[in-house]
Amino acid sequence: MILLCYDGSDDAKAAIERAGVLFGGRPATVLAVWEPLVETLARSGAGFGYGSGTLDFEAIDRETEQAALARAQEGVELATAAGLNAQPRARSRSMAIADAILDEADDVAADAIVLGTRGLGGLKSLMLGSVSHALLQHADRPVMVVPSAEVAAQRAAHRRG
Repeated sequence: MILLCYDGSDDAKAAIERAGVLFGGRPATVLAVWEPLVETLARSGAGFGYGSGTLDFEAIDRETEQAALARAQEGVELATAAGLNAQPRARSRSMAIADAILDEADDVAADAIVLGTRGLGGLKSLMLGSVSHALLQHADRPVMVVPSAEVAAQRAAHRRG
């Protein structure tokens, strides 16, 4: 079982394509992680002041989860086209995204985790994103981090000077 982390980015799409080349025919889970509204508000510092009583947290979370599942399904379509036997999963996070991914890897008994880098442009594009870095530091199984074609070209140009 291969766990494919998917957020709709070009890097995530490139990761699925590369996983198909390396792991074609294998079963895979395409994971989209979503954040409950209460976590988003707490992390943003917005708090629960004026107006928060008018929000329907459960309805918003249901919609957010459905959007994540739709995003995972989009990844499944890419994975199927790449030769993988994939299924979609959406997982809420009340912790760091990397921890949610590691928990999902445990739940599906993933042999490997595949994800894209975070191409931010300029100097930042030369470094790993925080999620991929955390996974490489804390995973107990192989992690494959794949850059998009654009990020790969930027890195190659940087190496060549």
